[in-house]
Amino acid sequence: MKFINLLKKELAELINVQMILSLVVTMGIFMVLGGVMKSSIDEAVDSTKNVKVNICDRDQTDFTKAILKAIEDINNDPDEHTEVTIKTFETSGDDYAKILEDNDISNIVIIPEGFTASVEKGERPELISVNRMKSAATMSNISSGNDNAVSLIKDCVASTIAQKNGLSKNDYDLIEVPVKVNNNTVVEDKSAEVSSDSIIGKVTLQNMVLPIIVFVLIMLTSQMLMSAISNEKIDKTLETLLSTPVSRLAVIGSKMLAAAIVALINAAVFMIGFSVFVSGATDEVTETAKDIASGSVSVDEALKQLGIALNFSDYILVGLQLFFTILICLSVSLILGALVDDPKSVQNMLMPIMMLAIIPYMISMLADINELPTPVKIVVYAIPFTHTFTAIPNLMFGNTGLFFFGLAYQIVFFAVCIFAALKIFMTDKIFTISLNFGQKNKYKKKGKKSAANEE
Repeated sequence: MKFINLLKKELAELINVQMILSLVVTMGIFMVLGGVMKSSIDEAVDSTKNVKVNICDRDQTDFTKAILKAIEDINNDPDEHTEVTIKTFETSGDDYAKILEDNDISNIVIIPEGFTASVEKGERPELISVNRMKSAATMSNISSGNDNAVSLIKDCVASTIAQKNGLSKNDYDLIEVPVKVNNNTVVEDKSAEVSSDSIIGKVTLQNMVLPIIVFVLIMLTSQMLMSAISNEKIDKTLETLLSTPVSRLAVIGSKMLAAAIVALINAAVFMIGFSVFVSGATDEVTETAKDIASGSVSVDEALKQLGIALNFSDYILVGLQLFFTILICLSVSLILGALVDDPKSVQNMLMPIMMLAIIPYMISMLADINELPTPVKIVVYAIPFTHTFTAIPNLMFGNTGLFFFGLAYQIVFFAVCIFAALKIFMTDKIFTISLNFGQKNKYKKKGKKSAANEE
């Protein structure tokens, strides 16, 4: 009963109006960003399916008119997945900014005079592509329509030249695409008819979620408990609490459990918010890839065929490792929080934990830790948080031995840290221990100097 009361007290201090408001704002930000992301992705995907071509034909020959007619006929080709809309403009001069502004367009492809003559002479004809850059944002410049227009014109010109040289359309198509690639991806002894790029794209998006959540959890958990311990120690409330007829183990347990509950709430909010952020883009891109890659299985089906789709028991194991990661953070934070005598020093004491988290976080995002040189791998795996960042890839690709080794290592690491924390809290050292970065020695020297002066 005393433990429950202590837990309620700790939760009441941690779950306040500011925390709830920050979670609501965080979820709102993720939803807004998710909406913007989905809108931008939808627009980019739509521009690849529905190609809008702005063309100015300054050559005005039968050949260039035939090119425009051939581009329009693409809409009647059942093998094509794109729909082309052509708008023609009459322009003159080389003031391209004025041309775009006068016609209220953002891009145009100009077929200059002499285009047909160059083709007839066997020379390489020239096209003029004009595109307005709207901003530095990636998604706003991902597709302008000009690339598609130029590609279509190139195909028409190449086909015409091929026919002029006695090649049939089938011959030209065979030269243009000499082989049909049947993409297959193999994992261990399983294979699926899908490109590895599609698998990597999907897996990368999935694996982005856990490292971000783990990193945020580590920072939130550590700062929360360190601040709580240091503030209570400075305000002398910790001394009062530990002097009451309550087990010190119950005090420590309630603080750790309350911090863990709050951390898990934050993790759930971040996980849901981040899922909203990436789901729209992922679903749209996956559907588009499935539509284009006819004859191939979907990415989700391929993951199952390859045996790298996570099941319910895998997520339970990942959650268990995440739980011990939180416990390690809490136990280390108990020790570091007890060493702090100044609230401003909390950020300095947080630095070691931050560095231990950011190193495996960055490495896991950029490289496969299992492929690193052995000495580097040993150092990285000595950091307990590394095993949480690599949990999903290890389970996906059958490295279960490495996963369970990491889980066992985390359990042992937690046991050592919590034993050290208990040694501090079970004695009166908690009231006297501190890390003054040399200030104590400085004061001793001053005291000796004063005594010498008095003599």
